[in-house]
Amino acid sequence: MAITRQIEIPPGVDVTLEGSMLTVSGPKGTLARDMRFPQIDIKVEGGEVVVSTASNKKRFLAMSGTLEAHVKNMIRGVAEGYEYRMKVVYNHFPIQLKQQGGRLEINNFLGEKQPRMANIIEGVTIKIGSDEVTLTGIDKEKVGNTAANIEHATRITKRDPRVFQDGIYITERA
Repeated sequence: MAITRQIEIPPGVDVTLEGSMLTVSGPKGTLARDMRFPQIDIKVEGGEVVVSTASNKKRFLAMSGTLEAHVKNMIRGVAEGYEYRMKVVYNHFPIQLKQQGGRLEINNFLGEKQPRMANIIEGVTIKIGSDEVTLTGIDKEKVGNTAANIEHATRITKRDPRVFQDGIYITERA
């Protein structure tokens, strides 16, 4: 029992496969990813990407679905891009944000003297508003990981999180 999954390539997006390296180009940019996995075949034919496996073992069925999701995310990323909105929440001490190269500097968090730092992964654009941070990029993984880095940098330890709700939190994914 062979499982075959087809992903349609929209107009304006170009998909090429060289060996196991899948390259997707579109109006927003280009993404490349190694799609190598044993017993799973990936082909680009007739305006669609075909992910197939001859095995019916759970491991290979699950991984074919994962590779299908990666291809869909890459196609959507180069066509539309991804945007995460984050809300800056504080009660007593106003949080100040500054971008310094590949890092986001978070000052005055809970009145701390030492600034907290969050890494901004290359390929992600950050826009800082008064109480909102907007992350944009074409790679869903990089945008999501950058948002997670910022959320993690403002994690509160040794205090009750129900009382101290300060931080920077993801409010919208688009």
